Amino acid sequence: MPAQSRSNQPLAGRVVIVTGAARGIGRAAAERLLADGAAVALWDRDADRLAATATDLANLGRVTSVVYEQSSLDSVEAAVAATVGAFDRIDGLVNNAAIVGPTVPVWEYPPDAWDAVVKVNLTGVFYCCRSVIPVMLAAGRGRIVNVASVAGKEGNPNLGCYSAVKAGVIALTKVLGKELATKGVLVNAVTPTVTETELMHAVTPEMNEAFLAKIPMQRFCKPEEVGAMIAFLVGDDCSFTTGSVFDLSGGRTTY
Repeated sequence: MPAQSRSNQPLAGRVVIVTGAARGIGRAAAERLLADGAAVALWDRDADRLAATATDLANLGRVTSVVYEQSSLDSVEAAVAATVGAFDRIDGLVNNAAIVGPTVPVWEYPPDAWDAVVKVNLTGVFYCCRSVIPVMLAAGRGRIVNVASVAGKEGNPNLGCYSAVKAGVIALTKVLGKELATKGVLVNAVTPTVTETELMHAVTPEMNEAFLAKIPMQRFCKPEEVGAMIAFLVGDDCSFTTGSVFDLSGGRTTY
């Protein structure tokens, strides 16, 4: 039998939020989602960079931009309301916004910096999920993709807090996957290795060299590769997978 034809815009009619969308993985994910037909709400705290990104992507499809603060529940809830006001629905949430924090041993880690990284990278993901899930439950359908990291599986030296919170994001994904398994809302995570974004400059060249040495494919991940995986997890082809973790590690992690 001939193969069934498939739309070249499998996400047509869907509305997806991408946090941290002004640059890096977030921007790449937004570009892919738009190419696949979704309308995208671009969330970021950098108003100027967000406005420029929204202008750049406007020719690809329907976009709206929302300036928000990931570490504030009130701000996240306001961003959800603004998104629903713009599009009348939310079908997908890509929790991408994150900061790296200092690159020092745990016993030298500044407590205020630890609190800041936890608030953005873990508590902020909780805020976004907490605020968006009721909208999805009311619709009887939704997709959530949490951007974690290989660091959350292996623990990277001198990135103690970042590794710990990304492990927390993986655990939260598994919990939500089970809690929502019969509700039509699927929750999965992606765990990229070092990706070719500005965040590479948040660590030393020596650390990047050490990370590269661990990757059997002998290169770093590209943002568009993460975007492609996210687009799959947001779409209908992901129908029987939830609470799972998808590696983008070039063979570094195989578990």
